[in-house]
Amino acid sequence: MKKTFHAIELAQQQIADLDRQLLKRQLRVTESPCDITATVDKRELKAFCSNDYLGLANHPKLVGAIQAGALQYGVGSGASHLISGHSIAHELLEKKLAAFQSKHIPQARALFFSTGYLANLTAITGLSRLAKLGEASIYSANLNHASIIDGVRLASTQTKAMVTLFDHQHLDLLIESLKRDTHQLKLIVLDGVFSMDGDLAPIQELVQIAHDFDALLLVDDAHGFGVLGQHGHGILEMFNIHSERIIYIGTLGKAAGVSGAFICGSAPFIEWLIQKGRPYIYSTATPPAIAHTLLKSLEIIESDEGIARRRQLNQLIEIWRQEMNFSYWEKVASCTPIQPVILGSNANALAASKLLDEAGYWIPAIRPPTVPTGSARLRITFSANHSIKDLRALIKTLKLIEQQIEIKTSS
Repeated sequence: MKKTFHAIELAQQQIADLDRQLLKRQLRVTESPCDITATVDKRELKAFCSNDYLGLANHPKLVGAIQAGALQYGVGSGASHLISGHSIAHELLEKKLAAFQSKHIPQARALFFSTGYLANLTAITGLSRLAKLGEASIYSANLNHASIIDGVRLASTQTKAMVTLFDHQHLDLLIESLKRDTHQLKLIVLDGVFSMDGDLAPIQELVQIAHDFDALLLVDDAHGFGVLGQHGHGILEMFNIHSERIIYIGTLGKAAGVSGAFICGSAPFIEWLIQKGRPYIYSTATPPAIAHTLLKSLEIIESDEGIARRRQLNQLIEIWRQEMNFSYWEKVASCTPIQPVILGSNANALAASKLLDEAGYWIPAIRPPTVPTGSARLRITFSANHSIKDLRALIKTLKLIEQQIEIKTSS
């Protein structure tokens, strides 16, 4: 008689439970480059779901750069940065990334990572180690990205840091908590652009709070880098921020169109993370060809072409804000390429996504735990490669689908 394998049974039961709650996620395989159209299951769909905000992921200059980088550096790095994996391509990229933030962070220095997840884990756990055990406080915004949440949890476990959650739209609790805080190190952590709502952190107020209460301010600008500011340098450029208290994290797989992320801060903080940032120390370095490609991406972001692409994005955002009016669904106010539409129930969000798919659009339903319970939504994102005609066609389709779902729901 075959012995029962309980782990398999547990997995099957949990997956079935997710399915019953309409929370089971599905992988969809694309067969085309990342762009505003995607070939999925042999069908061409108009994609309004990518984070390729500037439309650089399939840019011919970047395709050429990665080919040249592979010819020059090969396809792997072979080791971690501190062993033998730190290439001249990595070094040049980090210097360029630091230059992007040099007007905003004194003695700016940058570290390059393979993902934003690793960058957040490294920054939050590493900086928490600046204080003695149990002498660090971390203040984390309620709607922070999962990578920040996991970084905070790990830091709390490793360093016994005290964790306080706060609402980034109402900072009174944060201020009151900091007034009573006598810990050696205080770290405020939040997104620059919140990835599911598209709203901005009140960065100017937070910088002042960090100064008033002797705190560090870590800003994950994953969805702002490349998009915000005249030259695409991000939220610090947009609001003309200058402070030695800021640790800035940017992602290079979204608006930059390639892959990876970076931490930028004053030189002593970055040197400390090189010494004590475990994910950095113990991860194989990203292939130098990727770093080589990103140098070309940064060049485009700062160029006249980058400015034109941001101008196109802003035009699309303004048209959406003026012309997309719902009768039942909730449109969240956002000045970024992230434009959420709140439908509430998982069932309605899934139904809307399915009808959009049938109409030739790829816009997945976003459900808990990615967003709070009862706020399932369509997360619509714009690319500089979208045309005004593309957007207006989507608006027309969404209005028809809204009416279709609400009539069915009320009947």
